[in-house]
Amino acid sequence: MTQSSTHTEAARKMSLPALTAMVVGSMVGAGVFSLPRNFAQATGILGAVVAWLIAGLGMLMLAFVFQTLAVRKPHLDAGVYAYAKAGFGQYPGFFSAFGYWASACVGNVSYWVLIKSTIGAVVPAFGEGATIAAVAVSALGVWAFHFVIARGVREAARINQIVTVAKLVPILLFVVITAVALRGGVFGANLWGGGERSAGALFEQVRATMLVTVFVFLGVEGASVYSRYARRRSDVGRATVLGFVSVLALFASVTILSYGVLPKDELAGLRQPSMGGVLESVVGAWGAALIGAGLIVSVLGAYLAWTLMAAEVLFVAAKDHDMPAFLARENRRNVPIAALVMTSGLITAVLAVTLFSDDAFTFTLELTSALSLIPYLLAAGYALRLALTGESYDSEPRGRGRDLAVAALATGYTVFLIVAAGLKFLLLSCVIYAPGTILFVLTRRERGLRPFSPAELGLFAVVVIGAVAGVAGLVTGRITL
Repeated sequence: MTQSSTHTEAARKMSLPALTAMVVGSMVGAGVFSLPRNFAQATGILGAVVAWLIAGLGMLMLAFVFQTLAVRKPHLDAGVYAYAKAGFGQYPGFFSAFGYWASACVGNVSYWVLIKSTIGAVVPAFGEGATIAAVAVSALGVWAFHFVIARGVREAARINQIVTVAKLVPILLFVVITAVALRGGVFGANLWGGGERSAGALFEQVRATMLVTVFVFLGVEGASVYSRYARRRSDVGRATVLGFVSVLALFASVTILSYGVLPKDELAGLRQPSMGGVLESVVGAWGAALIGAGLIVSVLGAYLAWTLMAAEVLFVAAKDHDMPAFLARENRRNVPIAALVMTSGLITAVLAVTLFSDDAFTFTLELTSALSLIPYLLAAGYALRLALTGESYDSEPRGRGRDLAVAALATGYTVFLIVAAGLKFLLLSCVIYAPGTILFVLTRRERGLRPFSPAELGLFAVVVIGAVAGVAGLVTGRITL
């Protein structure tokens, strides 16, 4: 390799601040602006504190899992997908890649819904973000971003760093203003979530917030997905943990401080983005306008980061012969263009589905979280397997006990989340996973291999049964969008 090509390659690599910005930019999106209302609809201050403690500990364990895997398995790129395949085989690996990709696409739809809901306060035709006009304009936005990203991954990542700084300003201002304006009487009255004051009632309140906390933390693995762009592999783990801790403090502050500004019932009835309503009650109309502007900048930045990650996962899976070969195509700027087209296409299709939803934002938020749980579970399970078997610890056994405890906690946390999500979203996930398996079958045929092993065929049968039950539930009205 010549000195010139070496310099060019180094220039393509991301630094620790850039990777950290990808993590923060991925997590700070639509979710933070909806926290006051979403939490107030489920619980009071006590439940919110418990929920953030559980979510913070669980997601921190997942962050440590990705940090450990980045060090122990440095050759595995595209994080979540690669770990699932290495740990559990071809079909579960495909499941992780496809589920992670679908989760990112549905999450991006929630961003457009919230943007149009914000504008809908001024432009009635956009309503709550799921009217025909809102969907049409959102679809135009999807393809406008598509062409921006097609100009190059480095350019898009640089835009994300700028946006990450810009969108944090109104959120930090919200925290400062609500902390100063906090009223002790209101805060005390919001301590309990209402109704029965018991451990059982508190648990149900906390459980009701779990999919919300998953949604706002999606992206904790952002640095590991972009591991092939890191200047130093060790930066992947550092960026993951640094970004997570910063975002956790921000999310918890926004939630808890809001309870000191408005009564719980008023918080629960706010229009989304509810942060705007909270700030407006303190400083007037300009507060809602500030949060609305911050939301649009924030959500578009997160949309950019998630679209990049979604396309990257499909591209790397295709390069590894775990997705159809056409998804490995790149344009002259080295952007995975076929994967990007497929990503923009699914986002557009799900946007159309929101026309039939009673509450498009909540539906897409919860479905995004549910789809992400299987990929997270498989990654945590792989870390647990490595610690149990001692694989990759031969040359550096130090820290194995700690890694075992962390992986066990992360695995337990993701299992708890799947249970908390409920049967509805498990079945809806199967409705998406089952037809997606067509891509897996096409890939195996391209390589002249049998589609399924006996165990994989059994797993596929379970998914198909779940999909049939999900469709039946939608047809009969037992499952609603």
